Amino acid sequence: MKKTILSGIQATGNLTLGNYLGAIHNWIKMQDEYDCYYMIADLHSLTVRNDPEILCKRAMQVLAIYVAAGLDPEKNTIFLQSQVDAHVKLNWILNCYTYMGELNRMTQFKDKSAKHADNINSGLFTYPVLMAADILVYNADLVPVGEDQRQHLEITRDIAERFNSIYGETFVIPEAFISEQGARIMGLQEPTAKMSKSTTNLNDVIFLNDDPEEIRKKLKKAVTDSENCVRYDKENKPGVSNLMTIYGLIQEKTMEQIEQEFAGKGYGDFKMAVAEAIIEKLESLQKRYNELLENPEELKAIYEKGAKKASQRADKIVNEVYRKVGLIL
Repeated sequence: MKKTILSGIQATGNLTLGNYLGAIHNWIKMQDEYDCYYMIADLHSLTVRNDPEILCKRAMQVLAIYVAAGLDPEKNTIFLQSQVDAHVKLNWILNCYTYMGELNRMTQFKDKSAKHADNINSGLFTYPVLMAADILVYNADLVPVGEDQRQHLEITRDIAERFNSIYGETFVIPEAFISEQGARIMGLQEPTAKMSKSTTNLNDVIFLNDDPEEIRKKLKKAVTDSENCVRYDKENKPGVSNLMTIYGLIQEKTMEQIEQEFAGKGYGDFKMAVAEAIIEKLESLQKRYNELLENPEELKAIYEKGAKKASQRADKIVNEVYRKVGLIL
């Protein structure tokens, strides 16, 4: 039997090159080898205030990106998190098996609280429990996560092990699936921080719907260093190393091959090569993305089919959990 993978992206902000190369690009490689469940995490999006119409629009945009990037709805289960009731049902039960001390240690809560000081809500605090429910409701074997999400996966494992120890074998204990290259694509202006769709510095990020001229302008402004030598050194040359990672993932080249390709060339040539590689990579994605947004019925068919399939599996697991804790079905 194929192992099960679960992952998703929040329905807030425009998706970035970091979302694509750090996540979706890797998901496409998995769709023949694994039983993949990919959600649009619209429930998680509610921890910050959203305009309802914009949230709906963003959810459809994320779905369109998934498909346009190459995720086949026939090979993958693609769905909206909010349309599978089992996520919320399991979330409440797992809340009752999660300790306050565990949630207090979550660094992302502290980071997000600092950014949204006017809206430090309980959903933001218990976010990791909903994430645990997302994973455990499908008994996912593997979860593609960046280093910044490892802590959330660890608490998921702790919750699952605690429940299993009380009620017997119920949940699969999930493992992290982290790509060796590209798990974290960094910002163009701040190459020591992850490229973020919520940034206020638009020159720091490549959005997947940026036009070619915008991409070229942003690459020209990308931070490098004074050495003017294309060489991979993440610690001392974070900007150049980040651009090399982007180029390497798109062109499927190693760092050594990139160093050889640009030996004797300056950063100007290198930046433009990276820009053109990005533009070429996004051309077909953007075309298909726009076609999908112009055909909402096609998107609706995809998410309805995905929710039905996801619910069939998730409901079985929730029903087992209900029986074990003593709830009447």
